[in-house]
Formats: sequence, structure tokens, C-alpha cells
Amino acid sequence: MTVLPAGAEPVTVVALGDSLTAGYGLPEGEGLVPQLQGWLRAQGSDAVVVNAGVSGDTTAGGLARLDWSLTPETDALIVTLGGNDLLRGLDPATTRANLDAILAKAQARNLPVLLIGLPGPANFGPEWKAEFDAIYPDLAAKYDTLLVPDFMAGLGSHDPAALRGLMQGDGIHPNAEGVGKIVATLGPEVLALIARAKP
Repeated sequence: MTVLPAGAEPVTVVALGDSLTAGYGLPEGEGLVPQLQGWLRAQGSDAVVVNAGVSGDTTAGGLARLDWSLTPETDALIVTLGGNDLLRGLDPATTRANLDAILAKAQARNLPVLLIGLPGPANFGPEWKAEFDAIYPDLAAKYDTLLVPDFMAGLGSHDPAALRGLMQGDGIHPNAEGVGKIVATLGPEVLALIARAKP
């Protein structure tokens, strides 16, 4: 177990995201944030993860509520936005500008960031996909953030048939078991983020 110096507060991590962060369609305690919190505890970390996920949020929505999502106690930020932008086929330049603004605000507050992306779908054409997919690595390099290019990587496949047992009925959101696999993949990156947040 991590032993804190006398008077030290645990690291507070704000998870800014959409329905994937919020835990859409899952019983309380089975969404991303509570499962991640449990995983961190099992690793001996006393960090606190704050759920700032809002179902349906685009990158524009995340940017609009960033300032009031970050409290004076916030030590680090996880950004998991862009899924609703890609579902709607929004201009990748707009998505990039919104995420850039979020990361600039985090940098101004000296907050370390874990940026988590999603690969763009092919149905809007190869140019759209290439432009969307470049957003996350480009911005991670620009702002020196930690990066997970694919939120769903822990599921091990993008084949809908192979994923059926790990997804909810809508085929978009993972079920509790799927979230557990995602957390097992994201967890080490969150520990690295927490390490960056410590004085």
C-alpha cells in the first residue's frame, strides 16, 4: 500500500469524457470510473478518480464544461472525448481545435494529462479517417501528454461478432465485463499519470 507523507493528500484525477466515461447503460459501480478506482486500489494507489463523463458530449461539450469540472484539488486529467464527434462525422479540424483548447487549459494549470483516443470509422472516407486518426498522436506530442490511441484496445478486437459478449446491445458501449478488460489496459497508463502528478 502507498504510504503518504504526513499531511499529504491523495492525487485527484478528473476523468473528462462522454458516455464511455460516464458508465452509460451500466449499474452503479460497474462503469469505467468505479472499476478504475477499484483497480487502482488493488495496485495500492490511494488516488481518487472523479467521474466527469457526460453521455452524448462532443469535444465541444467537454471544452465548454472543463473550467467547472476542474477544482482546485485537481492534480491530473484524463481526456476521453471524440467518440460522439466521430459518430456524427464532424469535421476533424473542429475536433482537433476543441481538444487542443482543452489541453492548452490543462497545461496552463500545470496538470499532467492522459489523452485517450478512438480510431475513426472508415465510412466517412479515407481522408476523413486519416485526418481524425492523426489528432490524438499530434496533440499528445504537442502537449507532452500520455497517450492511449484506442480506448477499446483492451477488448482485443474491432470485429463486432468477436466483441458481442463484451458489448451492450447497442454495439457501441462495453458491458461491465468489457469495461473490466478496458480498465486492465488503461490502468498502467493511469498509474503513470498519477506518478506525473506527484510533487
